[in-house]
Amino acid sequence: MATEVGGFDDPSVEVLAEAAAAFGLLASSARLHIVWALAQGESDVTGLAERVGGALPAVSQHLTKLKLAGLVRSRREGRRQVYFVDDPDVVTVVHLMVGQLTDRADRSEGSGLPAQGAGPRLRGFGA
Repeated sequence: MATEVGGFDDPSVEVLAEAAAAFGLLASSARLHIVWALAQGESDVTGLAERVGGALPAVSQHLTKLKLAGLVRSRREGRRQVYFVDDPDVVTVVHLMVGQLTDRADRSEGSGLPAQGAGPRLRGFGA
């Protein structure tokens, strides 16, 4: 049952489960890097492996998982499969999170202070 808090309805259990699954896939730094690279433009598995520094079989397995989740699609061009992110909302979320964390790291480097919230926990989460 959805509850309204602060003017917003809570999403359904199904929507939350789907979002958690998508975030779970993106929790892998290798898969996140692949989605980041594909958000910049389409690529085949060889180009992705070179860009993200992964072994070809591993990148191929990550792409299969991302495809099954509907985060990435592919099309055939001759003998190669070309991969791309077909969902602009996924690209927006990835750009927002990675961009925010990059900006935070850049600010802390310039100040000579340790990054605020540095470590394994995101600010506002955890003990």
